[in-house]
Amino acid sequence: MDLEKLRASYRRTEQLTLLLLLIALPLFGIIYLYEQSGTLGGSLPELSFSGQVTVLGAGGLLLLVHYFLFHRQIKVALHQEELSEKIVTYLVATKLRFFLLMGVSVASSLGLLFSSNPGFVVLFALTLVFFSLGKPSPDRMMRLLKLKKQDRELLIEISRPTY
Repeated sequence: MDLEKLRASYRRTEQLTLLLLLIALPLFGIIYLYEQSGTLGGSLPELSFSGQVTVLGAGGLLLLVHYFLFHRQIKVALHQEELSEKIVTYLVATKLRFFLLMGVSVASSLGLLFSSNPGFVVLFALTLVFFSLGKPSPDRMMRLLKLKKQDRELLIEISRPTY
């Protein structure tokens, strides 16, 4: 894979991760602010306790699943020979990671909307931690893919914006 294709793939992944975060944050923020102000009131159906536990459990399970799936893909990348293959595998794993995190953030937002349970705030906060730790960067790729110092230049080059 040539440099331009790697750069385009990196850029698309970076844009996707930012877009998903830009969707997740306002969605949860608006619901949280309305819930705190008390203006949502009784107009919405209430999520049962068992429903709350189910959504919280599913959200927590998705957080675990995303973590293990991502790191399993990183192990696959470590065994690949070509640097470009490692980078592409990392980028694909990052996209999957962010889609799963988006699912958790939507579940926590809807759970808070229909229950006012503070457990959903905690679930969203954990999701935000993984959002921030998962954003692709040359340093993260170097560390996770255990690359050599000479590979750093290529990573910096593909992450550099083109105008």
